[in-house]
Amino acid sequence: MLQNHKKESLLIDTNRQNTNIAMKYLKDDPSIMNADSADDADVSVVKIRQQLAAAQQELSNLPDDVAFDIRAELQTSIGGTLVDLQRGEEAFEYARQAFDCFRDLQAWEGAVKACNVMFMADQSQSLAALGQGVWLSVTFPIDPELTVLMLNHIVDETPDDSDGAAVAAVVAKYIIDVRTDGKQHEDVSFYVNNLVAAVARRHSNVENQQQFDYWFEKLELNHPPLFLPRLRNVIDVLVQEDWWLDRDAIWASLPDQ
Repeated sequence: MLQNHKKESLLIDTNRQNTNIAMKYLKDDPSIMNADSADDADVSVVKIRQQLAAAQQELSNLPDDVAFDIRAELQTSIGGTLVDLQRGEEAFEYARQAFDCFRDLQAWEGAVKACNVMFMADQSQSLAALGQGVWLSVTFPIDPELTVLMLNHIVDETPDDSDGAAVAAVVAKYIIDVRTDGKQHEDVSFYVNNLVAAVARRHSNVENQQQFDYWFEKLELNHPPLFLPRLRNVIDVLVQEDWWLDRDAIWASLPDQ
């Protein structure tokens, strides 16, 4: 990802820059995750367990010659269900198997989905999975909303005063600006603008547009050639030496401009 600006422009068209972010204070509308009663919660867990059993049975019934990506998609789904049941170790194992398959197939969006499950599994290698999922989701033009999800995880995982959170939030905004248009751009921009504003608030107590403009310029968040390489540094901190990808080989396979 992002080893030189020439190849950055292949995947993220820097001619379509739009990093003049209008600060928006949006009222948070948190999702209600809890069931209305203990009985409802019990029913929900039972249903999830039933879904898990059905998916595992489906996986065991797959013929040996089934397409590898079909098996990997099912493994990723099972991993996500295990996360819902707070069985993180098992969830990670299923998702890692899926990741390896998607990687070998160069099915990068599937690999990122598997990384998301591994991160949510909350295991010792979950941060490494997050870093690799972000690397892939920024390097390749996958579903931009999935890319934003992965970058949002970085925001959630970093301290309030971390510049890394600001970089991740601005890259999320940048990805949406260059990879979406129309209704999708309108809808997701609403979210990422709020994300950037929230990061500014927690990072530097930013409370008005003037403060925001100063903060944005001070952190050099209006220049993609500056903030994109900084994301690479954040990723390196997450992954350390625990790479499951041959980044050099992937990078070498990308056509030059």
